[in-house]
Amino acid sequence: MNDDQLLRYSRHILLDDVGIEGQQRLVDSHVLVVGAGGLGSPVALYLAASGVGHITLADHDVVDLTNLQRQIAHTTARVGQPKVDSASQAMQSLNPDVRVSALARKLDAAQLDALVPTVQVVVDCCDNFETRQAVNAACVKHKVPLVSGAAIRMDGQLAVYDARSEQSPCYACIFPPDQAPEEVLCSTMGVLAPLVGVIGTMQAMETVKLITGIGSRLTGRLQMLDGRDMAWNEVRLQRHASCPVCGTTQSAV
Repeated sequence: MNDDQLLRYSRHILLDDVGIEGQQRLVDSHVLVVGAGGLGSPVALYLAASGVGHITLADHDVVDLTNLQRQIAHTTARVGQPKVDSASQAMQSLNPDVRVSALARKLDAAQLDALVPTVQVVVDCCDNFETRQAVNAACVKHKVPLVSGAAIRMDGQLAVYDARSEQSPCYACIFPPDQAPEEVLCSTMGVLAPLVGVIGTMQAMETVKLITGIGSRLTGRLQMLDGRDMAWNEVRLQRHASCPVCGTTQSAV
């Protein structure tokens, strides 16, 4: 790190849990963020501010006026722009040292298979079941930790799935690919603006912890937030031997 970086990240470096070595790990890291909307906005901004050296941001959508109630990486002046380009401008305005690779497309299995092995952490900020399953499958295959978040109405959830651990479940253990839930969209059901900020910020926190090795992670734990009462509940998750993605046995016929 140069002198400017030492000054920029001085509040991290002062932390015994981070120090110069931990901050250098952040600077040297590459993170994939899937989705540049409500969750992806705080994730992208906080990872950029924290000094993650290379952030690949993938989203096929463009900025719409209805996004601006909660998607804080975007502005009124950037309505109509690809979300990845808009978010990239915000990230680099915040920290010009960060390299942003903007992918204005929906990632398919082949693209994920090529990209996931190049990163240290994948952060799932997307809003559809099919993409979540594809991201999870790539993370399991290449043993890359996955930080998953979701938010709708006034409810949010957060979990870490880490295929490097034999005890860790994967996303498909909890949400089987053949049991797609009824599609829930904030465009029809609504979402409270600060809720996505809470969950997205916690996703960024878990990502920084994974890279630096700080504390314990949310691996094997699903945290759920009831925003109405600001009440957190936690469920311990188990790996399923019959999981079609990470399991070691075949499901019974």
